[in-house]
Amino acid sequence: MIAPLTMWDADAMLGGRKVLDGAEVQVEHGQLVALVGPNGAGKSSLIKAFAGLLTLDGGVARLNGDDVATLSPRERAKRVAYLPQERRIAWNLPAVEVAALGAPFLSGPEALTRAEAALAEVGVAHLADRGVAEMSGGERARVLLARVLTSEARLLLADEPIAGLDPDAQRLVLERLRARADGGAAVLVSLHDLTLAAAFADGVAVMDQGQIVAQAPPMEALEPEVLRRVFGLDGQWIPGPDGPLLAARRAQ
Repeated sequence: MIAPLTMWDADAMLGGRKVLDGAEVQVEHGQLVALVGPNGAGKSSLIKAFAGLLTLDGGVARLNGDDVATLSPRERAKRVAYLPQERRIAWNLPAVEVAALGAPFLSGPEALTRAEAALAEVGVAHLADRGVAEMSGGERARVLLARVLTSEARLLLADEPIAGLDPDAQRLVLERLRARADGGAAVLVSLHDLTLAAAFADGVAVMDQGQIVAQAPPMEALEPEVLRRVFGLDGQWIPGPDGPLLAARRAQ
């Protein structure tokens, strides 16, 4: 079976700096893969390349076997739901209308029905008629997640979706993305929290200096040598009530 998300030998420049350097990663249907790495490793660039928002200088990014560069914006929108790291919304639209934007190929009433269900799924159904400019950052983050969940796309890309959220909201976001993967979608999500990556992901892709240096089940990808070399940590994994916990300190 062709993996729904594959990127091979991808190179890309951004602002005169090489942000992807032979990156190779793969995500299959029914999987949630966490993309981790230090700041500046190239995580956002890799996700944008899959979404067709970053032109590659070499290599190829494929969606269900098709080169992303050959797909029209409409076809990419059918296949991929993208949650960017930025949470800016240009207009003060009601939350339900923002969420409905995730289903552009449905009729208006159908899109609104899906949007209402998605808002309920992320715990903000009571905010459906409130303008997004009148919300807290955490509330707005949930509305934008609902926009992705409203989509019928089977490929979900989420760039740092839990940044700045409280622990309860972080787990809610990852639980909803996990549910989509369990329902058969392919999900690629960039994270900084390695413990949450290990708890929710089927696999972890470790990125450093524009390259994928490891992709494997969490405990294999985040072995002590990788923790030290990529993150500068001396660490080990210990059992915890909700999954493995990382006990680590800065490497000397």
